[in-house]
Amino acid sequence: MANTIDKGIISGRVVEEVGGLSIPSAVISIYLDLSEQPIITASTDDDGHFSIKNLKAGNYSVRVSFVGYAPLKVNGITITEKDFDKNLGTLKLGSDQNTLGEVTITVQKPPIEFGADGITYNVGSSLLAEGSTATDVLKNVPMVQVDIDGNATIAGKRNTRIFIDGKPSDYMTSNISDLLNVLPSDAIEKIEVLTNPPSKYSGDGEGIINIVMKKGFKVGFNGNAGISSGLQGNSNANANGSYRGKNYSINGSGAYRFNIGKGDNHNYRENFFPDTTFYYDQYGGYKNLNNGANFRVGLDWDITPKQSLRVSTNFNNNNSNTNSSNDLHYLSEDLAEQKLRNQLNTGDGSSNNFVFNSDYDLQTDTSGGKISIGLTVSTNKNLDFRDYSTTYAQPSNSNPTLQQNSNNTGNNGVTFNLDYEKPIFKKRDRVEAGLAYNYRKNDNDLAIENYNFTTQQFIKNIKLSNQFLYNENIFAGYASYNFRSTGWGAKAGMRAELTDVAFDLSTGENYNVKPYLSLFPNLSLNRFFRKRYNFGATYSIRVNRPRENTLNPQVNNVDTLNISYGNPDLLPAYTHQMEINFGAFGQKWSFNPRLSYSTSRGVIERFRTVTLIPGTSTARSESTFDNVGTNNSLALILIGNYRPTNKISANGNFSVIQSNYTSKLNSSLNRDGLSFRAAMGFSMQLPFKTAFESNLNYANNTNAQGRNKGSMTSNFSARKVFFGNRLNFRITLNDIFGNRSNTFFNEGTNFRLENYSTNNTQNFVFSLNYRFTKIRVNKTPIPPPPATMDPK
Repeated sequence: MANTIDKGIISGRVVEEVGGLSIPSAVISIYLDLSEQPIITASTDDDGHFSIKNLKAGNYSVRVSFVGYAPLKVNGITITEKDFDKNLGTLKLGSDQNTLGEVTITVQKPPIEFGADGITYNVGSSLLAEGSTATDVLKNVPMVQVDIDGNATIAGKRNTRIFIDGKPSDYMTSNISDLLNVLPSDAIEKIEVLTNPPSKYSGDGEGIINIVMKKGFKVGFNGNAGISSGLQGNSNANANGSYRGKNYSINGSGAYRFNIGKGDNHNYRENFFPDTTFYYDQYGGYKNLNNGANFRVGLDWDITPKQSLRVSTNFNNNNSNTNSSNDLHYLSEDLAEQKLRNQLNTGDGSSNNFVFNSDYDLQTDTSGGKISIGLTVSTNKNLDFRDYSTTYAQPSNSNPTLQQNSNNTGNNGVTFNLDYEKPIFKKRDRVEAGLAYNYRKNDNDLAIENYNFTTQQFIKNIKLSNQFLYNENIFAGYASYNFRSTGWGAKAGMRAELTDVAFDLSTGENYNVKPYLSLFPNLSLNRFFRKRYNFGATYSIRVNRPRENTLNPQVNNVDTLNISYGNPDLLPAYTHQMEINFGAFGQKWSFNPRLSYSTSRGVIERFRTVTLIPGTSTARSESTFDNVGTNNSLALILIGNYRPTNKISANGNFSVIQSNYTSKLNSSLNRDGLSFRAAMGFSMQLPFKTAFESNLNYANNTNAQGRNKGSMTSNFSARKVFFGNRLNFRITLNDIFGNRSNTFFNEGTNFRLENYSTNNTQNFVFSLNYRFTKIRVNKTPIPPPPATMDPK
């Protein structure tokens, strides 16, 4: 060889493809190009690491093998005088595939992958994701914010939709947070944050969070089972497994979760009127007992080399029991107490949903043409029953009140899609086109009864009780063209949707929305250069359609001084959004700044007004949704990762969003504001098969009428593995700096409101997880691995 340097290094780590646990004593063989015999043979240490040193300049390949696993070969490794340290990252070995005709080589994906249209978070790379739920995982995903109620949104997006395997989950359940709070993280492969969703997806929402479930593994039976428990009484049990034959796989998961929620809140409102000023000072607390179960079963079947069928079902069930109380102090202009109202509330709730998905793929030609047919059927039922008892400690002669609310809600949906794709120019591009139909029906039956102390009977409140019926039909068609060349990628698409909505109340009001046609262009450009930089730019139009939760005019009068209801006159809000992003990648680091701008007309947000009740000196707050006006938003998002060694990784992301609201509805809505979100993460592999990971988050968001300010949230987790990496024990400290709190400021022309709330999120959680694998063993004997050899 021309070069005589001998300082080259090839290193990496060998793990199991399923679960990512290290493989000690795996055989590492180093080959020179065109050589049939290895020049060096070594083995991995207890943590699966290897490092081959003192290599001369040249072209190499690495072969990794271990009993019971398919060998893996990595080609194209070039060592030069300037580039002599080659870290192959994490190499994943799959179970032995000697019954199949080919071997699949899999190299571990990085924890975060960047693209012009969004980012991908690979769940298996996170220690904090083990033995938890989808909600817990989402808290650690860059650009994603999870609020105190478990609702996830993308930074800079007012309307985010949650998808599961490319299908919208908001059609599956009346409360998405209930579903995510019991969906086991061990069944999740990755989470995609799509800031510019492809044209094949519905135009709804300014962004999509797509949770991709594991589909099955290599030949044999694989799975895991785990339990966790917290000092507050919270507990979780989950299991998932997969069996794969030659042309099919069956996978499933189950989970059960019990949660105890406690919290306090303080609400202070100043009421300003021309001839009087007074104050409401309210203190409250609650305790929730929640339990839920989730079951998923899937079948992947390769019918023929050209046909495949995937079928999956999901069932989710949740039950809750709630007790809460609040004391409302009426204060005069000089802050003297004039009234004191006490309210005790109890509630029982239950919900269940069932979803059936089927997808059929047919390869139409040898060049990659494919037809896909998908069908989703979902049904959801939710029953909520609550008692409200109100008394007055001052003045003592005020009459008490008793009220019962029963809310029975049903959701049914059907989605059908037909998609076709085909490359044209030697697989450098792809044409996609498709049709879709979506039907949704919501039935919300609200019955309110007030207690008559004279007859000692509950009497139905005719004015407030009614049934809301909602029907939605959306017909859609799309076409897109994707082109890839050396270093370049471009995409252009158009989606058209015809929306037909009708809803009515049992009291006789009918609302027929005139069918409307919407067009959603989608453009994307990517440029990769010098093997370490990328540039991307996107443009799209998205829509926020008003649906049953915002249209339903049923009145919630749980607190008679703070009522809320929907607005049946809402119009869809359209958003034009543009984004540019830049990525730089080094051997030990990555940095991805993103700049986005959006303009929205007819923004749908909650709007509050305060008025005097006629004939009284009492002010009532009425909260509803409205097309509050126009919002122009500019967001800067910074995402970075640094890996100084194979055992240490740090990541962070920061978002700052400037929002400008203008409105003809109310002068108080003309405002500017900054929103902030920051997160930091750190992980470390330690000796004795232990590991540590931590995450810190903070969010402070503005809206049309105020600001929502959260506290710092934190997660610290440590893990140790036993029994050949099959059993791992993990301890997690949630919010060690204090319980999670939230402060909400709201302001109008005649009021100022401040609400402070806190939840019992501070907790110590202990988890055990066991991985089991039954695989075919290669009958060809492999010699025992020798000790690490010095290449000299």
